[in-house]
Amino acid sequence: MVSGNDEAATKDPRPENHKDGAAVKLVFCGTPDFAVPVLNTVIDAGHDVALVLTQPDRAAGRGLETHSPPVKQTALAHGLPVIQPDKIKNNLDLRARLETIQPDAILVVAYGRIIPQWMLELPRFGNINLHGSLLPKYRGAAPIQWAIANGEKVTGVTTMLLEAGLDTGPMLLAKSVPIAEEETAEDLFISLSAVGAELMVETLAGLEARTLIPIAQDHALATLAPILTRDDGLIDFARTAKQTYDRWRGFQPWPGAHTSVRGKKLIVHRMALVKSKNITAGELQADADCLYVGCAEDTTLELLEVQIEGRKRMPSSEFLRGFQVHSGERLGL
Repeated sequence: MVSGNDEAATKDPRPENHKDGAAVKLVFCGTPDFAVPVLNTVIDAGHDVALVLTQPDRAAGRGLETHSPPVKQTALAHGLPVIQPDKIKNNLDLRARLETIQPDAILVVAYGRIIPQWMLELPRFGNINLHGSLLPKYRGAAPIQWAIANGEKVTGVTTMLLEAGLDTGPMLLAKSVPIAEEETAEDLFISLSAVGAELMVETLAGLEARTLIPIAQDHALATLAPILTRDDGLIDFARTAKQTYDRWRGFQPWPGAHTSVRGKKLIVHRMALVKSKNITAGELQADADCLYVGCAEDTTLELLEVQIEGRKRMPSSEFLRGFQVHSGERLGL
């Protein structure tokens, strides 16, 4: 039963005697912050999380210090058993452990691993994924980022049953969420993870109560949200100011937005839409302490905070004074 509106998505499908309910035995697979609210919420709902799978600890930062994934930290704080396998497809020890647990469902939320067929077939309720879009739109690795980058005004979350294809499995529940005009991907990750956590609990209740009927996706309506690359952050002044601004919002915190000036990379950390100032696409205009750049179709962006290669990030007013930027200089060269 798939719903794109709040009323259907928030309806509690559980019978009255289940609200304090029988626990569903779960294995939880997840890694980043996006998955943490789901883990917390299914625990708070009284479900039995028998095991947590997450990615191995990684070295990060200038000092290459080893960091544990947020899901691991959360699981350990709840006293849950955690394993971090490098590989899972042919991992016989993992398979034996999961077969011993015999979970009712395996929850997969931003785990970052392809789930093998033997895992898909193991639980009676299947492998349930929380996807950050209203499927079948934005299948792939970066649905939240691409929805914003493409200027969407509404997105959402969908619970679905995993199968061998990429985000092609039948849908269970969905809930739409508006995208604010200035909202970035970082902002939307937070709101969607909270909405998705409640939706996952509703999904588990509906499956146990036998009130949810999986619905196949219309593959003809599918769009893709491929993994982001550094080149996705390159500003193309053949796009309008609104298109560039939306891509900057969508690609936070990475790959952001960057171009070049005087042969050096220029990162644009903050920008804003302004009324047209009749500037040729790609040209800069310095006006007092403000820095503008022309875009396609006679549209204009104001660059608010920038960082030139080898220097710290700074307000554009400081950049103007320190680098003596002149109107008519071109970006992207």
